[in-house]
Amino acid sequence: MADFHEDEQPKQFTFGVWLDILRFAIPFKAYGGGLAVAALIIAACEVAMPYFVGRIVDHVKTGANDQLWNLGVSYFSVAVVLSVAILVFILFAGRIASGVSHDIRVASFDKLQQLSFSYFDRRPVGWIMSRLTSDCDRLSRILGWCMLDFVWGLSMVCGIAAVMLYLNWSLALTVLAVVPPLAIISVYFQQKLLVTARQVRKANAEITGSFNESIMGVQTTKSLVREQANLDEFQQPCDRMYEYSVRNMMHTAVYVPMIISLGSVMAGLALWVGGGKVLTGTLSIGTLVTFMAYAALFFEPIYEMARQFTEIQMAQAAAERIQELLNTEPEIQDSAEVRLAIAKHEQDENRSQEIALDGGPENIESIEFQQVGFSYRTGNPVLSSFNLKVRQGETIALVGPTGGGKTTIVNLLCRFYEPTTGSILLNGTDYRRRSSQWLHSNLGIVLQTPHLFSGSVTANIRYGNLAATDEQVEEAARLVHAHFFIRGLKDGYETNVGEGGNRLSTGQKQLVALARAVIAQPQIFIMDEATSSVDTETEVMIQRGIGKVLNHRTSFIIAHRLSTIQTADRILVITGGEITESGQHEELLERRGHYFRLYTHQFVSESTQAAFQEGVGCQPDSA
Repeated sequence: MADFHEDEQPKQFTFGVWLDILRFAIPFKAYGGGLAVAALIIAACEVAMPYFVGRIVDHVKTGANDQLWNLGVSYFSVAVVLSVAILVFILFAGRIASGVSHDIRVASFDKLQQLSFSYFDRRPVGWIMSRLTSDCDRLSRILGWCMLDFVWGLSMVCGIAAVMLYLNWSLALTVLAVVPPLAIISVYFQQKLLVTARQVRKANAEITGSFNESIMGVQTTKSLVREQANLDEFQQPCDRMYEYSVRNMMHTAVYVPMIISLGSVMAGLALWVGGGKVLTGTLSIGTLVTFMAYAALFFEPIYEMARQFTEIQMAQAAAERIQELLNTEPEIQDSAEVRLAIAKHEQDENRSQEIALDGGPENIESIEFQQVGFSYRTGNPVLSSFNLKVRQGETIALVGPTGGGKTTIVNLLCRFYEPTTGSILLNGTDYRRRSSQWLHSNLGIVLQTPHLFSGSVTANIRYGNLAATDEQVEEAARLVHAHFFIRGLKDGYETNVGEGGNRLSTGQKQLVALARAVIAQPQIFIMDEATSSVDTETEVMIQRGIGKVLNHRTSFIIAHRLSTIQTADRILVITGGEITESGQHEELLERRGHYFRLYTHQFVSESTQAAFQEGVGCQPDSA
C-alpha cells in the first residue's frame, strides 16, 4: 500500500486558513452581497411574523376588529416578501457554491502543473485526487450555504432578542439565560469535532489512493492471485474511516440534542414565567403567544448554526488540505532574475527569433555536466562528481546496470530535478539561470511506456504542438513511419486511442509518442528504453523513425537492446553513477571491457532464442 503523507495541523480552529480560502469568494462578492441582503430580509420577515400573530390575538381578545384587516394584509405581504427572498438566496448561494468549486479546482490543478516531480514521488495519485474532488466539494458548500445560515441565523437571534427585550425585558432576560451554557457547550465540542473531522478526511484520502492504486494494478493483482490480500489491505483504511466517522457522528449526536434540549428549557421558562405574568395581569395573552413563538423560533437558527458548525469543522480539515496544496512552493522554479529577463524580453517589440524568451540564445550548442552530484530525499547519492560535455548534434547512448544512474542523468538534463551539487551548463551558462519553460519546450521525450491521452490519434500527436495543422500532424507521422498503421485504423487519424492508449499496441503507442515528440521540433531528443517492450519488427520501424528524428539533433538514448545504439557518436557505460567506459561501438568492443561483456551476452542470448524459435518452428506436426 502507498505511504500517505499528511502535514500536522494545529488542534484549534484557525481563522487564518479561512481567510486564505475566502479569497476564492471575492469574484462572487456581488452574489455574496445579495445573499447577505436576502438573509437579512428573511430574518426580518421571520421575526416580524410572530409579532403580527400576537397583535392579532390581542385585537381578537379585546374585540378591536377594525385593525384585523390591516394586520392580515401586513402578515400576507411579509409572507410574500419572505418567499421571494428565499428564492433569491437559493439562486445566489448555488451560484457561489458552483463558482467557488470551479475556481478552487482550477487553482489546484494549476498548482499541480507547476510542482516538481519530487512532489509526486512522495504522494500517491489518489491522495491528490481526494483534494480536487471531495475536499473541493465540501469547501464550496460551506462558502455558499454556511455564509447564508450564519448571516440569517445571527440576524434572527439578534432580532428575536431585541423584540423580546422590547416587549418585556424581564421575561426576555429569563428566557435568554440559557445562552451562556450554549456557548460553553459549543466551545467544548468544537475541538472534538475538528479532530475527528481531520481523521475522516485523512482516511478518505487513503481510501481514494488505495482505489486508484488497485485499479491501476488490477492486471498484476489478478496475475498474482492477490485479490484477497488486496481486500485485506484495503479493509484497514476502510475500518479507520468507519471508526472516525462513527466517532464524529457520536459527537454530533450528543451536541445537537443538547442544543435542542436547551431550546425546550427556554420554551418552558417562557411559558412558566410568562403564564404567571398573564395571571397577575402584567402581560397580555397576545404578548405571551408572541414570546412562546419566539422561544420556539429562537433555537431554530441556533440549531442550524450548530449543524453548520459541525460542517465547518469537517470543512476546516478540507480547507487545510487544499491550502497545503496551494501553498506548496515548487522545488524547481525560475529565479527572480530569470522572471525579470522574461518580462523584459516580452516588452521588446524588436526581439529576434534567435533570442529565447528569457533573453538568452535560442540555439543550444553545448551541454555540460560539471561536477554534478545528486541524491533523492531518501537513499545514497546516485551521482557524485559526474562530468560530461556534449556538442550540438551528438547522439549519446547510456548503457549499464539497472540503478546505475542513467535515468537520473536524463532527468537532471531535463531539469525535472536539479543537481544537489555542481551545475549543468547550456552554452556555458548554468541552466538555473535560464527559463525552465524554454528548456522544456526544446525537449522531445519518448519513454519506455508511453502515455497517450483519451482522444484521437491526431489530438495525441498534436499534443506536442497545439498549433500544428493536420498536414503537419501527418508529416510527423510519416517521418517516424507511423502513417501506414494509422491509416489502417478504423477511423484513421480520428480513431480514439482509449484511456492511456489502451486500444493500441505498445509498438503503435511508441510510434504515436515518437510523432508527438517530433512535431514539437525539439533541439534535444531523449529516448528512455523506448524499444525494450516491443517486438523486433516494430523495433525496426521505430529505429527507422529514430534515424530520421535524430538527424542534426542532440540526443540521449538509454538503451536496453544494444543493437539499437551501434551508430551512436558516443556510448557511455554508467555504473554506480560514474562513466566507466566511453567510446563508439567498435572501440568499446575492442577494449573487451564491461560493454563487450554486455554486448556479447545479449548477442548470444538473442542468437540462442532465435535458433530455439526456428527449431520449434521446424518440428514436425505431432498431430
